[in-house]
Amino acid sequence: MTRRVEQVFRDRNLMLWGLLVTLAVVVWLSALITEFDFGDGLASFPRALGWLVANFVPNQRALNNLPSILNRLGETVVVSVMATVLAALLAFGLALLGSRTTRPHPLFTPVVRAIGSLGRNIPVVAWAMIFLLAFGQTFVTGLLALLLESVGFLTRSFLEITDETAAEPVEGLRATGAGWGTVVAQAVVPTLLPSLTSWMLFMLETNIRSATLVGLLTGTGIGFSFDLYYKSLNYPSAALVTICIVVVVLVLEALSNALRKVIL
Repeated sequence: MTRRVEQVFRDRNLMLWGLLVTLAVVVWLSALITEFDFGDGLASFPRALGWLVANFVPNQRALNNLPSILNRLGETVVVSVMATVLAALLAFGLALLGSRTTRPHPLFTPVVRAIGSLGRNIPVVAWAMIFLLAFGQTFVTGLLALLLESVGFLTRSFLEITDETAAEPVEGLRATGAGWGTVVAQAVVPTLLPSLTSWMLFMLETNIRSATLVGLLTGTGIGFSFDLYYKSLNYPSAALVTICIVVVVLVLEALSNALRKVIL
């Protein structure tokens, strides 16, 4: 028995060392291909930090732009909220159709899972590029990009929690002869509401971060303000934009955590 345990530990150690060596080789090859020098990178870090301290700090001119920055930031938050709420509604509907617990027909499950995988695996930036060709630099482009990625992510999440959590309440109501609508309203929604809300809040945090990057492509929201100030070498205003984004994300995360404690 002792020899078997020792052999297991040896095998695990060999696997661990093999994984570490493989990762080291991958990093070395990546640096070789990209011509990245770790020594130069470390040496340039103090200079970069010094430049940030000297240039990337808000001044009075930047504070004069604060109303415009807050207005753009508000637009970004509104678009993120719209995309998240619409995605949550669509994802919940798809989850009801695709879940083994509530599906009307087994054929719906692979279709819904395919929709979830498609939306989830294509990055929001790629969606933005696709819609940019059709709708141009408008809020519609950003909204649709955030919406499709959110639908993919939330559909997969809602499917899993519906399969795992709602089975017993659904079976209990079905045993009494309740119809599909009654089962959803009285068993699925009350049981899953805390988890659904938690996932939706998480998606909202993610969408606000993603909306900033999408705004760089679509020329809208706070991402456009950052791009404008940065390209015009107005670094103090760009720094103020960054600070505002960080503050909003931190405040939203604190509110989300507080709500999760209440509902969970």
